[in-house]
Amino acid sequence: MTPKVSIVIPAYNNVQYVAETLDSVLNQTYDDYEVVIADHSSVDGTMGVIESYRGHPKLRILSPTPAGGGAQANWNRVSSEARGAYVKLVCGDDLIAPTAVAEQVAAFETYPTAVLVASLRDLVDSSGDVFVKNRGLQGISGLVSGAKAVRATVIAGSNIFGEPACVMYRKELLQAEGGWDNTNPYLIDEATYARICFHGDVVAIRRSLATFRISASQWSVRLAKQQSDQAIAFHEEIARKHPGVVSRFDLLVGNAKAVAMSYARRLAYIRLRKRMGHEHAVESTV
Repeated sequence: MTPKVSIVIPAYNNVQYVAETLDSVLNQTYDDYEVVIADHSSVDGTMGVIESYRGHPKLRILSPTPAGGGAQANWNRVSSEARGAYVKLVCGDDLIAPTAVAEQVAAFETYPTAVLVASLRDLVDSSGDVFVKNRGLQGISGLVSGAKAVRATVIAGSNIFGEPACVMYRKELLQAEGGWDNTNPYLIDEATYARICFHGDVVAIRRSLATFRISASQWSVRLAKQQSDQAIAFHEEIARKHPGVVSRFDLLVGNAKAVAMSYARRLAYIRLRKRMGHEHAVESTV
């Protein structure tokens, strides 16, 4: 039988974490779902860990996605294999709460006009320790129009919907929009959510239902500049394609926040790197 929900996992060099990710998605309180996973030609043994789950009745393991094409290649690959009406993408090192699928499906069933449901999330370091709780959804709560949600993410200058593990959306709309939007690669998730949002309403669940893992080594001055530039380009595209959704003042605020947020994130990553370095130094002396 066709499942109602598809959880799709694009794994890539996640050998340390992919088992924990699979455990989190395979232990949901909701039952009518499938899990689809594809490894993006990892070189660290990720596929071996995935193979150890072969035979699980809810899991479909695809052949490895050929190398190249960036995140979009594997995200589109696993998404295209989804059979459910609702899809939830979970990266190979992130986690979802046991009730995540149940709560997001309930939101769709309560609000038939909804096209996307998002939740708060916790941010953890590479050891799994939480350093930010209940992040996201600035400016929205409950049922809101998709246009209002998009305006809120522009004004915030950052992705209020959160990483893919926070979000569930209607598969037909991702297909209608041509898959994941890689126009601005650092905003592949936010830009795609925005396109889906314009088809209807959004439900914002103000509880943390996902965990996003951050590596202390993944931020740099160059990345901060690139991401803020791409965020500004995304904001300008929204204003151009959807007149009336954001004002010129909204753009000024959102663009300024995009720059400020990118550098604030960099400082947070530097502090995280120092903390992780200190922890590793303590461990090595025990």
